[in-house]
Amino acid sequence: MELMIAGLILFLGSHSLGIFAHDTRAVLLTRLGRNSYRGIYSLVSLIGLFCISKGYPDALASMDWGWNAPIFTKHIAALLMLFACILLVSTYIPNNYIKGKLKHPMILSVKVWALAHLLANGQGANIILFGSFLVWAVLYFRIMRKRDKKAFIDTTSTPNLEQTPSYSGVATVASLVVGAAFWAVMILGLHYTLFGVYPVIIPGLVGPSL
Repeated sequence: MELMIAGLILFLGSHSLGIFAHDTRAVLLTRLGRNSYRGIYSLVSLIGLFCISKGYPDALASMDWGWNAPIFTKHIAALLMLFACILLVSTYIPNNYIKGKLKHPMILSVKVWALAHLLANGQGANIILFGSFLVWAVLYFRIMRKRDKKAFIDTTSTPNLEQTPSYSGVATVASLVVGAAFWAVMILGLHYTLFGVYPVIIPGLVGPSL
């Protein structure tokens, strides 16, 4: 349990400096330089992920509290993951409407991903793991939206700086299609290959044969 929690602190902490400790991040960038900072940031994040994955099985075995998730919550989670996958993909496809309107689809993807997994997994270790990511994503998104509003006010109050954004229909459709395809691949077997768990069981199609 301790190893997983340490990993959460390292991973989420390293991803929070730019938002919750902006001044500290600026000082580190100045002292270390951009390349060194990014190297250390990446290393700390990887160590955090390693600790989470390494400590998760022990945490799952040692925490005997929680709740038994009904079967239907897994289907709700699977549907939510469709939206999470589309949001994730839209982060990397430029000029799509989803990213243009939501501004921070990656953070929203993490939020939906964490909520989906909380609904489908009620064990204590899962509540701590996915609950931590959910709280982080909620706070992160709230702060970023406040910054967006401030930036919008500053831009619109300055002459000749306001620009009308343009979105590509092709990019938007690509985000939807690629996101849905990624979701389908995860549902049909990749999730089991990576994590040893089928998100849903569909007799004859997904999951062990009856």
